[in-house]
Amino acid sequence: MGDFRPLNNHLGIHFTSSHLAEFRNKLNCLHFVTVLELRNEQVGFGEFKIEERRIIMSEDRYKRGLERMKEIDGESGEPFLRSVESVKDASPDMARYVVEFVWGDVLSRPGLDLKYREITAVAALTALGGTGMILKTYISGALNVGWSREEITECILQTAVYAGFPKAVNGMFTAQEVFKERDEKGLN
Repeated sequence: MGDFRPLNNHLGIHFTSSHLAEFRNKLNCLHFVTVLELRNEQVGFGEFKIEERRIIMSEDRYKRGLERMKEIDGESGEPFLRSVESVKDASPDMARYVVEFVWGDVLSRPGLDLKYREITAVAALTALGGTGMILKTYISGALNVGWSREEITECILQTAVYAGFPKAVNGMFTAQEVFKERDEKGLN
């Protein structure tokens, strides 16, 4: 891993400061660092060495991400895969980043169990607002890993205090849609 030390130092700085800026800005930074790494010889960063093992690591991240999706949503991981597939035509790279980074890296980390990761995502997406399809996917995932409808409703209700009533009400409408769809399918 010594070959990638300069890159890792940049990533460490950016993720350490992630509480100071929005997540999408961190993803933009990751993309920039990745582009620098991939073009190292063209832009003169002789310290970076592109090796075949880097590509293999990426495949491992992708595989780990798919496995995590399946862990939350059963064998197929279908709702999550459907949301990833929906952006694949427009941007195959974005679809891959979601699987590798969100699912393969962040959601696969130790420290929080899967149940708490899902409810944290429900709260964050509700607070952000305007996250309809993704919020639906995470509410369904939260139910799949053991949260009750009442607990999810309470989580969304609590976001009103911090994010405002309009976002919490929209989150509640989204939860109602998920509950109705699951009732129609005979799911909890």
